[in-house]
Amino acid sequence: MSKSPEAGTVPVISPRLLRWFTWYVRRYLRRHFNAVRLLETSPPPARTEAPAVFYLNHASWWDPLVSLHLAATFFAGQSAFAPMDAQALQKYALLRRLGFFPVERGTLTGARRFLRTAGSILSEPHHALWLTPQGRFTDVRERPVRFEPGLGHLAARLPSVRFIPVAMEFTWWLERSPEVLVAFGSPVSMPAAASAAGRNALLEEALAALQDQLAAASQLRRCESFTTLLSGKAGVGGFYDLWRRLRTRARGAAFDPRHADRPL
Repeated sequence: MSKSPEAGTVPVISPRLLRWFTWYVRRYLRRHFNAVRLLETSPPPARTEAPAVFYLNHASWWDPLVSLHLAATFFAGQSAFAPMDAQALQKYALLRRLGFFPVERGTLTGARRFLRTAGSILSEPHHALWLTPQGRFTDVRERPVRFEPGLGHLAARLPSVRFIPVAMEFTWWLERSPEVLVAFGSPVSMPAAASAAGRNALLEEALAALQDQLAAASQLRRCESFTTLLSGKAGVGGFYDLWRRLRTRARGAAFDPRHADRPL
């Protein structure tokens, strides 16, 4: 068993391994999704000198991989870190070299170690923390949005850090493969005198509002409301698309595997 890093120590990221893994993740997303799309009315906030915490709803197993793609796309040059269940990280030791650090869930000691490590990470202006404060997989329609208390305590300890909500949704439109829909919120404004619980509530409300905004756009299925960040394979594949391709070629037309009558 590998020894856990000392609490408060900033994980060491391997640039070469991170470049390879980012390339691999992009290919992996293309294979499994029709597209990764960003809501045009909710772009990522402009970079500043302040460190940032990007906190998102925990929609699925895909959240960390999509987050890695977002960080590489919009925040190149910023070192991104993420907490991960300590037992799970033992099984995937490679992730330690990509910025993941262990968290012991459900214990006071684990909570204290998380706050120390997060504080060390966010002491540098070019660092960012990506996390899912709900602590469990949660349906995107579940309301009210509820977080574990750690994010509020982190916000109380680090008032100069920007806390930015990120809404994520996985849904099917008109293709065989699902869509990944993403929206960024503005940095959450919190009163200086707010308690940790009060800050947690403000962060919850901001993410819930952003999720509602993304859900409304998702239901309309209007591709023009989104910017396509990554495109996957359209169509069904196999014999069905082979037959469609042959019929189209026989008519002298170019084959488009998409099911939509307009690009999605």
